[in-house]
Amino acid sequence: MKAKPITILRDPKALIEETVDDEPILITKNGEESLVVLSPDKYESLLGNKTQARVYGNHEAEPSDPLGFVRVRSAPVEVRVANIKHNVGEIKKKMEEAHRDGVKVLVLPELCLSSYTCGDLFGDKSLLDRCLEGLKDLKEYSKELKGLLTFVGLPYMQGNCLYNVAAPIYEGHVLALVPKKHIPNYKEFYEARYFSRAPEKNIPIILFKEKIPFGNKTVLVNSSYPDLKIGVEICEDLWVSNPHSNDLSMNGATLICNLSASNETVGKRQYRESLVSMTSARQISAYAYSSAGRGESSTDLIFGGQCLIYENGNCLSNSGLFDMKEATADIDIEKLLAERRKMTTYNEQVEPFDQVYFSMPLEKPAKIMRNYEKNPFIPKGDIDLGRVSLIIRMQAEGLAKRLKATYSKKAVVGLSGGLDSTLALLVGVEAFTLLGLSKENLIAITLPAFGTSTRTRTNAEKLAQDLGVTFKEINIKASVLSHLRDIGHDPNDLNVTYENAQARERTQVLLDYSNDIGGLMIGTGDLSELCLGWTTYNGDHMSSYGVNASIPKTLVRYLVVGYSRLHPECAEALLDIVDTPISPELLPTDEKGNIAQKTEDKIGPYELHDFFIYHYLRFLYRPRKLYEIAKVAYEGSLGDDEIKKWLREFFRRFFSNQFKRSCLPDGAKVGSVAISPRGDWRMPSDADSEEYLREIDSL
Repeated sequence: MKAKPITILRDPKALIEETVDDEPILITKNGEESLVVLSPDKYESLLGNKTQARVYGNHEAEPSDPLGFVRVRSAPVEVRVANIKHNVGEIKKKMEEAHRDGVKVLVLPELCLSSYTCGDLFGDKSLLDRCLEGLKDLKEYSKELKGLLTFVGLPYMQGNCLYNVAAPIYEGHVLALVPKKHIPNYKEFYEARYFSRAPEKNIPIILFKEKIPFGNKTVLVNSSYPDLKIGVEICEDLWVSNPHSNDLSMNGATLICNLSASNETVGKRQYRESLVSMTSARQISAYAYSSAGRGESSTDLIFGGQCLIYENGNCLSNSGLFDMKEATADIDIEKLLAERRKMTTYNEQVEPFDQVYFSMPLEKPAKIMRNYEKNPFIPKGDIDLGRVSLIIRMQAEGLAKRLKATYSKKAVVGLSGGLDSTLALLVGVEAFTLLGLSKENLIAITLPAFGTSTRTRTNAEKLAQDLGVTFKEINIKASVLSHLRDIGHDPNDLNVTYENAQARERTQVLLDYSNDIGGLMIGTGDLSELCLGWTTYNGDHMSSYGVNASIPKTLVRYLVVGYSRLHPECAEALLDIVDTPISPELLPTDEKGNIAQKTEDKIGPYELHDFFIYHYLRFLYRPRKLYEIAKVAYEGSLGDDEIKKWLREFFRRFFSNQFKRSCLPDGAKVGSVAISPRGDWRMPSDADSEEYLREIDSL
């Protein structure tokens, strides 16, 4: 046989080459040539331990920026047992539908070319040959389906062994053959009767005149968007104690594709979903799972065709059993990598896997197939009273520890009749209850000045009475006017000095009063205000302990409403506080004594800012991405220009107010997002926001 060699490995003792005309391998050793078909074990013994990770394909391509979004689909195939022609036709339909729908990665079930339930027919060479012909047919068919990567399953003979493999097909090429690692042979499974487990090391093979890797130590890399790295495991590989996808993710795989033929038994669906969820969470990966369904033999088993797409533990799409429907979602690679970057423990060194490069230009989907909640800090549906109790208990535990550590049996809260100070007082009540302290030693002080409204003053006193705490009023108007005279400020000039003088006077009184009674001043400022800098430096920005430090404004409201349901005796005051416009009450009231200064008119809707805060602090999304996902969340309620306006305000304020956050008082982290300079967020106070604002202006 005439061979056209391609060098794979050069070694002083052996020169191993492959032919491009057929599968036999040309070996040149000690000057003698021979053509042989090597089984994986013999190939490995020849190479010894000197094999290195190989690179296949061209890793150079024009970069693309899809904002991290990649559309993935898991789809069942209605097969006929051992009818490869029919199965190829059904697979083509799935490929065509996926291409039409803008899908980039399509995952089909295990052994879908032949069907999973062929039994001893897997030993029939004619079936294996027809599967190879079917794979070639699909490879040619894929040439016209630009930008679609499809995973199909088939039985494949390599050397002297039969393997259960996954074949990724892309634009006229089979990129690799990935064999199953764990072969089940228990209960209803007896795959070891037919299939061998994946070899310990990859070997290069020639398939359809192209050199590709054969082995499961393979990661597919999109050279146009290298953050999309794809690993493959097959059914049982997921169910074992040490899934193969662990090593795949450690080799950089951000998407794991599982071709499965998981039969149905009562309760197995829930177990399967839990398994996929926890696997994707542990690996911080996206996980696309596609199982065999209708058409498989029912001689002994029933197959439900369930398809799942999970991302870092969260379900993005889940088809029902037996309905033969697809699961489709836009996974977010940037989100996954942001999480991996934070976890410095995500760095286990593993054996380097072969990399197969393919070029798939990507762009942001016209309509993102993901759900973004307007209020990411708040659970969907009716108020979860268990969650409310847990969060307030966590806040109270933190405060109780601080009270014990400072030997304080008294505490002071500046109670304005607004949301934040209300929650701080509720937390104080719970902390005093935990410690067995008298609530009379918890002192709620209202400090009326020029902007205090009748409504907030009345609510503050009523709430204190309902809760059974001590209520006290200290009017600070005269003190503020005296201070303004001292610094030569005209009290008719209602500028920032006029406002801040009141905020600082309030804080001074509260701190001094708490000193005087040997107590502790409880801070009231929330996470949203801290992120936006909507605090007065060394005013309401300061306290002995900030119980709301990691509670955003939307969650503050949620907790207060929840507390009103848990404690109906104070519900009237709490619900009126919830309905009161948010205001620092630093500008004079109107002629009727109503609030004239409304915070959200100045800085924008807290709901939208909390959306930005969650996604920026949690995943560090760039402005353009925040803008795009906010458009999805607020479609129909906020216009694009308004989102852009407040996004700019968010970044401007976030960067310019870091100096306030750099010296925050202590306050425990409660949720997944916090801003403590000692914990979650450390940023120079003089960091420059220019590039961020320029990006927003260009939207």
